[in-house]
Amino acid sequence: MKLELRTLTGGYGAKLVIDGVSLTIREHSIVTLLGPNGCGKSTLLKMIGRILKPRSGEVLLDGKAINRFDTIQLARRLALLPQQQHAVPDLTVEELVMLGRFPHRRGPWSASVRDREAVNKALRMTRLETLRRRVVGTLSGGERQRAWLAMTLAQEPELLLLDEPTTFLDICCQFEIIELVRSLNRQFGMTVIMVLHDLNLAASCSDELIMLKDCTIRHAGPPREVMTPEILREVFSIESRITWSPEGIPYCMALGSTRAMEPPC
Repeated sequence: MKLELRTLTGGYGAKLVIDGVSLTIREHSIVTLLGPNGCGKSTLLKMIGRILKPRSGEVLLDGKAINRFDTIQLARRLALLPQQQHAVPDLTVEELVMLGRFPHRRGPWSASVRDREAVNKALRMTRLETLRRRVVGTLSGGERQRAWLAMTLAQEPELLLLDEPTTFLDICCQFEIIELVRSLNRQFGMTVIMVLHDLNLAASCSDELIMLKDCTIRHAGPPREVMTPEILREVFSIESRITWSPEGIPYCMALGSTRAMEPPC
């Protein structure tokens, strides 16, 4: 599966949020979008997932524009987990995960043996087998996020889009979600594009970091190439020190802001 973005431009109403973004995503890779608030990370993810129509430019999946796929065709290849999810609170975990089978089911009320196998597999992968009968509204934040991720896995996509999957989770749950994403990528070759705010979490799991600012891509490359004090100063307006793990992963220690301080009132 090859994903290409060609001069994407778009936003909301008169506000331009993404301006002329071009990018090729390597198959079977984990790519993380980073940048300050309002730089266009989530907007770009929505354009890739066909949730938001660009003003110009196009997204190509294996050379075919995604607006030429019908909804079922696209849902069999691509799954998007948005930042905020909305579901009927009295659904069980199993019922929620079964919703992910919609592109494969022959009818809304029938579940095939293949559907049940896919749901069971998604529950195993997210370690939710013992919670399958639990009502979603009774789950903890980390459990609920795993349930939503299981729903997207039940779609059996080639490309997984995640918008801030670790937001509002404690540090242990954050690592569990990221480790699950890495496992999906390694074991099943799933291509993952996600939005994160934590630089170090992104560097620890990503093949490539895409750093956006002012509506466009400023830097893109492996963590070891783009996690530098100079680039972090340019993109995030921070002074930083970079340390390295034994595995060669760069980690950022933020030392302070470079923004001019506002005079006191």
